[in-house]
Amino acid sequence: MSKVIETTGKTVEDAVNAALEELGADIGDVEVTVLEEGSKGLFGIGSKQARVEVRLKMDLAGEGVRFLESVFEKMNVDVDIESYEDEDSILLQVSGKDSGIIIGRRGETLDALQYLTSLVVNKKSGRYKRLTIDIENYRKKREETLVRLAKRLADKVVKYRRNVSLEPMNPYERRIIHSTLQHNEYVETYSVGEDPNRKVVITLKQAYSDR
Repeated sequence: MSKVIETTGKTVEDAVNAALEELGADIGDVEVTVLEEGSKGLFGIGSKQARVEVRLKMDLAGEGVRFLESVFEKMNVDVDIESYEDEDSILLQVSGKDSGIIIGRRGETLDALQYLTSLVVNKKSGRYKRLTIDIENYRKKREETLVRLAKRLADKVVKYRRNVSLEPMNPYERRIIHSTLQHNEYVETYSVGEDPNRKVVITLKQAYSDR
């Protein structure tokens, strides 16, 4: 968990500065909660010091990078990792000559690494952050491939009036298929089976199949 301290001062600013000095941090590295504003009192009588709680923000993206680096070292792969973090999500972008090894068959190795890294990062966080690992833009390229596949197979279902079952996919890839065809006039989708063999089925909509 992140480090939290309480400090006091004549003003809120003084109390915060005292906390920053103790933590060895900058204002951008912390979250501040004002517990008491403080007051001067009357002629100095009854004055109260300001009191604040200062929490050192965790470097969650850094935690993810360090975990991946330790895994890649054991795998003996040579890659670089860049991290991007906002309020709700973390993206770890991997590149390098050995990056293809990490993707695995249909992205299975990549998905496993993403799952484990997310566990490590969110175990140390006060709230859930969505973590994504991408390698040489694999996820974007895979998404584009799946969108084209969904549209092509939907046309096939309409032409031959027969259901089409896709190969087993992970939840992320199944969502892409469902999302691509959710507004299609002629077909609809549903999933069958249990993970890791769960797959998407494309079928004619009832209204169209009765024509």
